[in-house]
Amino acid sequence: MANNRILILFFILQILISCNNSKLESVPDKLEEEKEKLIDNNSLKYTSENLIINKVSENVYQHISSLKTDSFGKVPCNGMIAVNGHEAIIFDTPTNKENSQELINFLTKKKYKIKVIVATHFHSDCLGGLNVFHENNIPSYALNQTIELAKKNKSAIPENGFKNQLELNAGDIKIFAEYFGEGHTSDNIIGYIPNENVLFGGCLIKALGAGKGNLEDANINEWAETVKKIKVKYPELQIVIPGHGKSGGIELLDFTIELFQKSTP
Repeated sequence: MANNRILILFFILQILISCNNSKLESVPDKLEEEKEKLIDNNSLKYTSENLIINKVSENVYQHISSLKTDSFGKVPCNGMIAVNGHEAIIFDTPTNKENSQELINFLTKKKYKIKVIVATHFHSDCLGGLNVFHENNIPSYALNQTIELAKKNKSAIPENGFKNQLELNAGDIKIFAEYFGEGHTSDNIIGYIPNENVLFGGCLIKALGAGKGNLEDANINEWAETVKKIKVKYPELQIVIPGHGKSGGIELLDFTIELFQKSTP
């Protein structure tokens, strides 16, 4: 009887040890999985003398490069990168050819395929490096009006046009390029990623505390109304990337509306 009890206890002990070993073996696997996720989620952070890439949400990054101007000096300029499934969609080029090639090289090294570059308006802070993207066989898109203005200004010319809205995808996420009306320029568009509630406002949207900036091609009478349309359509916005300056939330839209409400130069 005693022997039977010992045998039963022995088998129970073996089962417990086996279960515990299984759990212990699964811990390193789980840690490795989490490590891989962490590496992937932070893999596009980057800083050099000419280019900065900051993460703003799970699949969205902000690229920053500087533009030398006569009126405002050296101006940091923002663009957006949406990534998923090792595919990337970029909004606005870095400010020149060298910075743009640096961005392309970095993403390529990280094994991301750049599917499309989208220009949000015809100024050089959006188109400055466009020809480098073309040289790397990356297709470009812009509003039809942007293409016409780029031709008129003898700028780099986007290859493909659209009228009001363009739907793109990187991996499993959708990205929209959309026109709401005039503001900083007559052709300014925004980029929107619905599953993360991220808006790239480009130069249509101002960072908190910013001035009115370059008004050479602006429609200051329509600017506030255009931004109001964005706020109505996307009230759930959580992250807003302006064309220049620090990213924030929907308060950037409110600031821009107030700045240009019944505005005078």
